[in-house]
Amino acid sequence: MFIRGLDILFSAVAIIILSPLLILICFFLLLTGEGKVFYLQGRIGLKREEFNLIKFVTMLEDSPNIGSGELTEKDDPRVLPVGRFLRASKINELPQLLNILKGQMSFVGPRPQTKKYFSLYADDVKAALHNIKPGLTGIASLVFRNEEELFGIVQNPITFDEQILVPYKGKLEVWFSKNKSIFLYLKIILLTILVVIFPNKDIANLFFKNLPKRPPEIDIMFRKDK
Repeated sequence: MFIRGLDILFSAVAIIILSPLLILICFFLLLTGEGKVFYLQGRIGLKREEFNLIKFVTMLEDSPNIGSGELTEKDDPRVLPVGRFLRASKINELPQLLNILKGQMSFVGPRPQTKKYFSLYADDVKAALHNIKPGLTGIASLVFRNEEELFGIVQNPITFDEQILVPYKGKLEVWFSKNKSIFLYLKIILLTILVVIFPNKDIANLFFKNLPKRPPEIDIMFRKDK
């Protein structure tokens, strides 16, 4: 209940403070995009119930049926011009403050997945996530701050994502479920702010020494990304 109280307080304050920026982005998207401001996508939440995740529109409307589908690669041609900035700065995620107010999400938790990606998780991961609200940020979000950049390094992004990246993200989420606390909640929020300011720093592994070991394929990519 205490974390729920913090979620309501933080999200309400954030919406009030950021409202001028949010309104400006809404008008800008109406003028420069496809005439739409918000993108709703079904995601798996608490107790595996589906809800509509809210984001600012950053891609062409029919993007899930074009090219790499749900996977967004570096320099993806489906991304709208203004969408590149919104995605790089993570501003496109801010409408999820409404999901938090509604109780569908928390500020900190596992990133909510679509049915397709949730089905790729191992059974122990699914069980660990069953009673945890998905989050606006989380340990996997910290580790993979520049995920789209990493996809530009591998030869087959879809295979890499499904066979290597998703299983490792699952291990990170299980780690979160075992270590969940108010202290971790506050620490991840503060580190998320640092990651936005210093996007090229491996902040997660700097501040968390007991994370699951990264697979060699991912570890090599991180070294190349430095």
